[in-house]
Amino acid sequence: MAFELPALSYDYEALQPYMSKETLEYHHDKHHKAYVDNGNKLAAEAGVDASNANLDEIVKQSFGKNAGLFNNAAQHYNHIHFWKWMKKGGGGNKLPGALQKAVDSDLGGYDKFKADFAAAGATQFGSGWAWLSVKDGKLAISKTPNGENPLVHGATPILGVDVWEHSYYIDYRNARPKYLEAFVDNLINWDYVLELYEKATS
Repeated sequence: MAFELPALSYDYEALQPYMSKETLEYHHDKHHKAYVDNGNKLAAEAGVDASNANLDEIVKQSFGKNAGLFNNAAQHYNHIHFWKWMKKGGGGNKLPGALQKAVDSDLGGYDKFKADFAAAGATQFGSGWAWLSVKDGKLAISKTPNGENPLVHGATPILGVDVWEHSYYIDYRNARPKYLEAFVDNLINWDYVLELYEKATS
């Protein structure tokens, strides 16, 4: 099977109080698992050999051609990274050097990044994601609807936040901006963001 639900690298209580055990259990064990199961089924129906194909390529090639496969493959891709974009004791403005330099030069500094990234998430109408990506060698902030991601717009995502209601409603109800603030201040795994940044710019 190409699509497999990854285990979390932390326990379900690790991100409390910013993300509850209940949210993680529903989000990872139910929502992400559904994308995996549906993605495998739809890949088989479409004749895509998901066991050999690269997930990035499945996402790019199904975009605009096979909505069902795209939605599930893209959400699988997004969530594989989403779990790694968070860690206990994460967030805040202590970025690794190379990343800090890029944020300063491309985005106008950490405070402006934080405001613009949170605004992208808060203003995404309905379900979707807010992103920090590398495009043409520079950092860029964007937002996308549903499961869409920067891969299909010629960019490489290095940080994303899920703004589907299932990612925050148990903990924050309808206060999406509070969830986004908690994510940036307390959850981001900057080391993983740096790892993806270095890959995207090497």
